[in-house]
Amino acid sequence: MILRVLKNDLGGKIFLLVLMTVLIAVPLLNQLPSESPFHISIYTVTLLGKYLTYALLAVAVDLVWGYLGILSLGHAAFFALGGYAMGMYLMRQIGDRGVYGNPELPDFMVFLNWQELPWFWQGFDNFGFAMLMVMVVPGLLAFVFGWFAFRSRVTGVYLSIITQALTYALMLAFFRNEMGFGGNNGLTDFKDILGFSLQADSTRLGLFVISGVVLALGYLSCRALVKSRLGKVAVAIRDAEDRTRFIGYKVEHVKLAIFTFSAVLAGIAGALYVPQVGIINPGEFQPLNSIEVVVWVAMGGRATLYGAVIGAVGVNYAKTWFTAAFPEIWLFALGGLFVLVTLLMPKGIAGLFSRKKGGES
Repeated sequence: MILRVLKNDLGGKIFLLVLMTVLIAVPLLNQLPSESPFHISIYTVTLLGKYLTYALLAVAVDLVWGYLGILSLGHAAFFALGGYAMGMYLMRQIGDRGVYGNPELPDFMVFLNWQELPWFWQGFDNFGFAMLMVMVVPGLLAFVFGWFAFRSRVTGVYLSIITQALTYALMLAFFRNEMGFGGNNGLTDFKDILGFSLQADSTRLGLFVISGVVLALGYLSCRALVKSRLGKVAVAIRDAEDRTRFIGYKVEHVKLAIFTFSAVLAGIAGALYVPQVGIINPGEFQPLNSIEVVVWVAMGGRATLYGAVIGAVGVNYAKTWFTAAFPEIWLFALGGLFVLVTLLMPKGIAGLFSRKKGGES
């Protein structure tokens, strides 16, 4: 099955091989003595884990932008909603170990004099329920949004602006204390997940490996979708929507299905992100985050999927390095890098290694 999905996908095969090597090598190198030049610190492990969640988010955006032609500037909303679902589970696990010692209410609710747990927090003490919400909430929002947008035949820049307005509206809503999600401080001070301390090196290594495995599964799922009949119709919609509709395909249904699936992937990425960084707040909704994801995809190579991974990891590594080495000019440096890649490599970094046929590698 996997070999069939990866047929004629040399870039994907190389990516998965490199990913597998990294997932094996990093935990082993972490076990070396700290004096060893090959030792990888737990800080670096966590940083790499964060990059992998960004990569999954970028793959989700590339699926709808590269193969469906929808430039979404709102995928940060789905990422953040998945993160909040995970954060709510982690907050419920704190119990009476919080600052106020309340076994039922998170600290911020006690501080705001809330008397009981809101109805929408019920069930988040169960890991299975929380993981279901990680997928259902972003997927449901994408389905409802897409249902109205696609039926109204909103396309192009207008659709991009609406997606950006969606994430901005959610950001403003989550900043409000009365929403019950921690206001501008968000959710933090997490203790453990499934009984494993989030401060333990073994837990951080586990989260890193899980993030890599989920990224591989997400890539394979998107590649399978792209190679399927649904994916071929999606490419047809991207290249000639009116003609595709004229020959009888339900364009709105195809868009809705792929857009919803992409949102679910983004939500899963957010859920993996939160326990590794230790916080989720409304800042994750800001439209700039969605724009950054589009930059990752453009730099890595649109409509390749593995190019999105290259862009996400490469740009975020550069961002980490520039902010440490040149804190005052790192924005200009990254901007210059983006301009150079756009001018010299219009098909992105992945364009150097693949030949595109009809928008599919």
